Amino acid sequence: MATVLHVRGRIMVGVDDIRSDLWVVDGRVTFERPTGAGHEVQTVEGWVLPGLVDAHCHVGMDPEHGIDDTQAEPQAITDRDAGALLLRDAGSPVDTSWMHERDDMPRLIRAGRHIARTRRYIKGLAHEIEPEDLVAYVRHEARRGDGWVKLVGDWIDRETGDLGVCWPAEALRPAIDAAHEEGARVTAHCFGEQSLRDLADAGIDCIEHATGLQEDSIQTFADRGIGIVPTLVNIANFPSFAEAGRPKFPTYADHMERLFQTRYAVVAAAHEAGVPIFCGTDAGGQLPHGLVADEVIELGTAGLSPTEAIGAATWSARAWLGRPGLEEGESADLVVYQSDPREDLTELKRPRQVVLRGRPVGAAAAP
Repeated sequence: MATVLHVRGRIMVGVDDIRSDLWVVDGRVTFERPTGAGHEVQTVEGWVLPGLVDAHCHVGMDPEHGIDDTQAEPQAITDRDAGALLLRDAGSPVDTSWMHERDDMPRLIRAGRHIARTRRYIKGLAHEIEPEDLVAYVRHEARRGDGWVKLVGDWIDRETGDLGVCWPAEALRPAIDAAHEEGARVTAHCFGEQSLRDLADAGIDCIEHATGLQEDSIQTFADRGIGIVPTLVNIANFPSFAEAGRPKFPTYADHMERLFQTRYAVVAAAHEAGVPIFCGTDAGGQLPHGLVADEVIELGTAGLSPTEAIGAATWSARAWLGRPGLEEGESADLVVYQSDPREDLTELKRPRQVVLRGRPVGAAAAP
């Protein structure tokens, strides 16, 4: 006998679209009550969101190197059980495409391996190359990934003792054009100020962290629709990064401390200007997986309304990534909560039920 899942309560399909009933038939969403005999109905009730999005995480990576599939699997499961059912993996040194074949794994959008300047990123995690090879490597990763390429836009420059751009400005436009020709979008790790200007001028699609946004670059990002993924839960580590670097690079340390102090104001100004903002945790680097709710809470602290902060991890993020939400005939990927998360964003830390591809998963699914 086929089982139909009846989800009822307050189903937040979109910002202004709240339904009272949803059914899951053969793993897919329908808003029409199934008719006829021959199925058993299971019911779950509460406040319902589309599966959350972590738009910046690293499955298959720890802070220093790539890890094997048996170690990567619990990372993805931790995200899934926290309600993050769509992950954009913003760079990994290992091939995690095996996740596409697993019905119990979150949906994954891979950006391939980071592309960095020689000795300008964490050793062993990126392709480390020189500017003359940038176009070729971008094309390679565009073909290997799932529609995204990840550049390292700036890093500590040992000669100046401060954050410095990784690429000559003239090398960026041909590389980003090459990615677009391959059907991929480009994002970049950027902490500092100048890399944001150079990459925006070159046609970048998105920036990770974006702590160096200033009045002029904020307006450019808004005008051109360049999205940012602030990863505020990771920016909280900036003081420790600063202190670790202070003995050798005091200028860098002071810079990182300033970027930390202005993080909320930068996100608030970007939001007010109309820059698209999305939820991402940077899990797998310095942070564990499963922090998607914490990042939504941080976005709220930075000035997004509760509905906007939730949207950055649901409706808005899914539309930006080209993935459906709770739509007729689409896969039933959803999270159920006891109460309205718009009233208290910490409710996102307590999913009552996670449904992936129409099937309850995680600890809440156990009898």
